[in-house]
Amino acid sequence: MSANEHPNQFALLGQRRFAPFFWTQFLGAGNDNLFKFAFTVMVTYQLQVAWLPPAQAGLVIGALFILPFLLFSATSGQLTDKHDKTAVIRFVKNLEIGIMLLAAIGFITHNVIVLLACVFLMGLHSTLFGPVKFAYLPQHLNERELTGGNGMVEMGTFVAILLGNVAGGLLIALPEVGAQYVAIGCVLAAVAGRVTAQFVPPTPATDPTLKINWNPVSETLRNLKLAHGNIVVFRSLLGISWMWFFGAVFLANFPVFAKSVLHGDEHVASLLLVVFSIGIGIGSLLCEVLSKRHVEIGLVPAGAIGMSVFSIDLYFASRSLPPVAAQTVGQFMAQAAHWRVIADLALLSLFAGLYSVPMYALIQLRSEPSHRARIIAANNILNALFMIVSSVAAGAMLGMGFTVPEVFLATGLANAVVAAYIFLLVPEYLLRFIAFIATRCIYRFRVRGDDNIPAEGAAVLVCNHVSFVDAIVLMAASPRPIRFIMDHRIFKIPVLGWLFKLAKAIPVAPQKEDPATYAMAFETADKVLAEGDLLCIFPEGGITRDGELQPFKAGIMKILEKRPVPVVPVALQNLWGSYFSRVENGTAMVRPFRRGFWSRVGLVAGEAVPPARVSPEYLRTRVDALLKA
Repeated sequence: MSANEHPNQFALLGQRRFAPFFWTQFLGAGNDNLFKFAFTVMVTYQLQVAWLPPAQAGLVIGALFILPFLLFSATSGQLTDKHDKTAVIRFVKNLEIGIMLLAAIGFITHNVIVLLACVFLMGLHSTLFGPVKFAYLPQHLNERELTGGNGMVEMGTFVAILLGNVAGGLLIALPEVGAQYVAIGCVLAAVAGRVTAQFVPPTPATDPTLKINWNPVSETLRNLKLAHGNIVVFRSLLGISWMWFFGAVFLANFPVFAKSVLHGDEHVASLLLVVFSIGIGIGSLLCEVLSKRHVEIGLVPAGAIGMSVFSIDLYFASRSLPPVAAQTVGQFMAQAAHWRVIADLALLSLFAGLYSVPMYALIQLRSEPSHRARIIAANNILNALFMIVSSVAAGAMLGMGFTVPEVFLATGLANAVVAAYIFLLVPEYLLRFIAFIATRCIYRFRVRGDDNIPAEGAAVLVCNHVSFVDAIVLMAASPRPIRFIMDHRIFKIPVLGWLFKLAKAIPVAPQKEDPATYAMAFETADKVLAEGDLLCIFPEGGITRDGELQPFKAGIMKILEKRPVPVVPVALQNLWGSYFSRVENGTAMVRPFRRGFWSRVGLVAGEAVPPARVSPEYLRTRVDALLKA
């Protein structure tokens, strides 16, 4: 299906390949939280259980729910890879109905032991569904749809969590009939989820011959090794787990923050949850718009920066609020000092949405389909571990006398350190962020024909060479990493040279000047293509000094002699005359912002040329035609 058959991510809700799956996961997430929150309120306010004091009820329920993720994620990943994902979804929803029928008995009879058992079973339900949730999308959405689809799922999940909590709190609070209404609501939500699951289209197994290893310890280690096989994927898993660590600190401390710091009642605590959930949802939905329907991991550093900035500002906004009697939501919002708190909370959660969605999409895109679900299962295990560590760390800080705002400050500072560490380990994130800023803030960047850049497999891009930032502009247009062959002298330029080294650009020198560098460049280029990656060369051999397209050199022929792959002609338009081009007597970077901000820049990619038809003259003709297109 063409990526352009629907105008935006919301149109996916009208398509069978996405809508039934979306509503199935939405109802499941909502039911989880309706059940858990209603049960938490019941044992906290309505029942007197000697062995489960109210202060510990929330912790016990949370721990029981997370435990299955540690025990069974490895097994659930195998089951998802081995079986049709739609069959797994329907099995999980059948299981949910059974669990909710048991929970209904527990609510009606006020049997806390039965309800605790159901908490564990619903954790198992979510554990089984987790790998399906993210392994399903890449089999039904293409690369241009993956960010939007993930954004919709992320948004739907947090809205469902919010609605589930609100519904659970309202229903259980009804005098005399609250428990019965919660029981009915849980069963109806489970049945509705099973109905929507019936319409999910078939999703064939990616590894039907897989032999299940039922040992969770050895399989967990094997899953982590599978994930570590692709270092970008593995470190992205760690990045997502850190986001859950970060979010868990805030979510777990909202009640105490609302009561002790903001001096609000329980409805103010609910308001914080509403704002946080809406922020995540908006950030998730913005990803497709900002990424222009590609998997744009340049958004991840932007998200990390926003998470730190606004969590740190939340500390300053809340540290000196005067103590008053418990305020209602209306009284709380009537004070202008509280608006900054709400704005910080909304923005830090919005940036968390920008941070997480591209990471999930990258993992789906770069993981091997045969074991994608097992890698996602490994991510669920890491998420659970990070959330447990988060709870222990925040609890220890509070026990040592730190205030909740100080815990938020420490989390924001730690986020900056962790993010910087991840981006230096995986420089692709940082490079794409720089490319994203350059093509969104410095230039008005228009891309045409980018569907001609292959989504997989080896290919060579040939492009006119107009400025010192051509490679950065090309990075922004490609959904995949590109390795560039570049003049060795460019690596001596401050900042730009460091960036190109970070991008693992391949230095090349004239054969007469430096035979070893010349030979190594072509040897490295061949390795790039052998691994199925994209390679880009600028066949003019240098940056144009007059804005005109120069003759193409024969280096492309040397590359194709050993490794015949398709060649994609690409033209950069309107970069001549910019700060980074050689305008001032052949010198670049003389007058900053010569053309002001947001000057128009374009990139046009043409249809791939089979290797047998390639010649320098023919490629120059193709690029010249694209420049005039």
